[in-house]
Amino acid sequence: MTQQPTPSALVSAFAPDGALRASINLGNPILAHRDPASGEPAGVSVDLAREFGRRLGVPVELVAFERAALSVDAVRAERADIGFFAVDPARGEGLRFTAPYVLIEGSYLVPERATIAENEQVDREGTRISVGAGSAYDLFLTREIRHAEVVRLEGAPRALAALRAGEVEVAAGIRQLLEAEAAREEGVRVLPGRFMVIQQAMGVPVGRGAAAQELLASFVEEMKADGFVADALERHGVEGASVAPAQEISVDAR
Repeated sequence: MTQQPTPSALVSAFAPDGALRASINLGNPILAHRDPASGEPAGVSVDLAREFGRRLGVPVELVAFERAALSVDAVRAERADIGFFAVDPARGEGLRFTAPYVLIEGSYLVPERATIAENEQVDREGTRISVGAGSAYDLFLTREIRHAEVVRLEGAPRALAALRAGEVEVAAGIRQLLEAEAAREEGVRVLPGRFMVIQQAMGVPVGRGAAAQELLASFVEEMKADGFVADALERHGVEGASVAPAQEISVDAR
């Protein structure tokens, strides 16, 4: 089927200055990283940004951040036109999300000698859980944890280092990242299972309008359905993530 051109009004809604500025979160290595050769951002989210720009018929400018919270703020403040975030109620102000395109597990890392054996044993008095500040798992645990203490640090590497240094009893994060940390050096292990499913979606500033939100939502559904997301995961060697199921398009008109 021939792709229909995007109406000029919608192109202008996404790229008012003539280029599509895509906010890329390098703090999530499953979806984005710096290419070792060029130093430029690469990964699943970058592929999606470039494909969306191609469909709009505009160049793509990648705006990279080391933390999810900074990436979210850039889109919310319209310093970027689209972004790639984990869906969370705490991020809803000023943003509109698509349905998720990828699902990622959030898990816990503990010292090898720890008596904690299951996720349910983490939320206890005296337990400190390190997280990357502003991450999806930080937002989730802030709502859900009742007894343990959530320790917010600058990015996932610092959160993992805190566990190694004995500053906390548990580190929370993306399962793939935690498994890589456990494989890198003895002394820590990943708890079985997961404490949450991170839903990775695309987002647009609310001021761009319902039609722009609907176009982006339709794009995400098409990218899942035609295998683009699955191919990107395979191309970048991503394990521990799965393509999100199809969803009906629903536009929030707030």
